[in-house]
Amino acid sequence: MKVIAHDRYGSADELEWREAPDPTPGPGQVVLDVHAASVNPLDVHMMTGTPMLVRLGAGLRRPKLTVRGADVAGVVTAVADDVTDLAVGDRVFGMARGSFAERAVASAGALAPMPDAMSFGEAAALPVAAVTALQGLRDHARVPAGGSVLIIGAAGGVGTFAVQLAVAMGLEVTGVCSARNVEMVRELGAARVIDYTSEAVVDGTRYDAIVDNIGSQSIGDMKRSLVDGGAFVIVSGKKGRFIRPVDRVVGATLRFALGSKRAESFTAKETRDELQELLGYVERGELRPVIDRRYALADAAEAVRYVMTGHARGKVLIDVVA
Repeated sequence: MKVIAHDRYGSADELEWREAPDPTPGPGQVVLDVHAASVNPLDVHMMTGTPMLVRLGAGLRRPKLTVRGADVAGVVTAVADDVTDLAVGDRVFGMARGSFAERAVASAGALAPMPDAMSFGEAAALPVAAVTALQGLRDHARVPAGGSVLIIGAAGGVGTFAVQLAVAMGLEVTGVCSARNVEMVRELGAARVIDYTSEAVVDGTRYDAIVDNIGSQSIGDMKRSLVDGGAFVIVSGKKGRFIRPVDRVVGATLRFALGSKRAESFTAKETRDELQELLGYVERGELRPVIDRRYALADAAEAVRYVMTGHARGKVLIDVVA
């Protein structure tokens, strides 16, 4: 089969279009023909090996897993003997380490059946970004209906999902993005949109929660922009070679140690239950992926380069089977 892989940490120039053996399922796993995948900042971190802390799990000198990609949608072609809830021929989506490939192996528990009306591309856009948005709002912001949330980076992969989910949860949403994305974020349901290129993000307004996908605002300003009992949810931050954005998480934890306001960070956990909860929003018409660009599998390196510019609107897809 064909894959996009790399043997060394580095830029997208390290990604190669090459042959690899077909995968076989281990206990609790299935193999699927990949129809679509999507690109996430996670893929960039695993490719570059930065911040250096990621290498503690990914491999100190070289990547342990050489095929990139996590989001996946496809058709099951083989199942392990102990897998009873998925079968050959099922259309599924979810997480599979190494999804930039014609075939991939995944834990059955990290996949969910796709609705008949959903395309593979739409499904592949959801897992990492939409689950991150869902868990950030539901489990960490914890704002009751009628409350307010500021979403910084509202036009990105996580941000576009976060805006829609927050609206569906009954929250008043203020989104932060660049001028070219203002109308899009407003169309997703934001009651107010701040163009950070011409307006101050911090203007004295206080929110019940802030979901930060960028890390461009000072921690002090973020704390001052929350009501008492409010939550600062850190999804991402400024990139760095060694410890960023981990240093921002540590700084926020210390800054928020006293008082009623909270700073929280987390690693999303993509499970079947979470994927099925997202499908509920999709089927009610409350959630849809914003697709910026689509690339063929052979051009996945270009897709990664585009995501690395930081200017992608919503999600970038990789089509494996048309």
